[in-house]
Amino acid sequence: MKLSLYLETSVIGAYLDASDSFRRDLTIRWFEHELSEYEACISILVERELERVDEPHRSGYMKIIEPLERLDFVDEAAILAEGYISRGIFHRKYMADAFHVALASIHKIDYLVTWNFGHLANVRRQARIKLFNTAAGFFSPSIITPEFLVHG
Repeated sequence: MKLSLYLETSVIGAYLDASDSFRRDLTIRWFEHELSEYEACISILVERELERVDEPHRSGYMKIIEPLERLDFVDEAAILAEGYISRGIFHRKYMADAFHVALASIHKIDYLVTWNFGHLANVRRQARIKLFNTAAGFFSPSIITPEFLVHG
């Protein structure tokens, strides 16, 4: 059985980001050679965030995400995301990040993959998420960057 991945918007964004060649090249290599080893998914939230990107990148992003499974946007995720906000784990202006974590948690996704170090791939925030999720009876995905999934 394959491990599951939730690809947060920054990972898709890195695929076409010329401003950070290391991140872009690693993301492309990982997508092309290793992504198929996992059950990869996104949410409608990722899709909507990418639809707001200007062309020519928007079309490229839509093509990249086309084959990926979409997680259902369930009420439980909204409640869990609001719990993160009310406990100060996420500031309300980062509600989208709270939703990404909540969706991955509700759907029991093994890894939430992100390049967002400020709000997601942050060990202090991850510890608070895990503590909150465990106390509330929810699964906690591991939040990692793509480089942790690249084979040597």
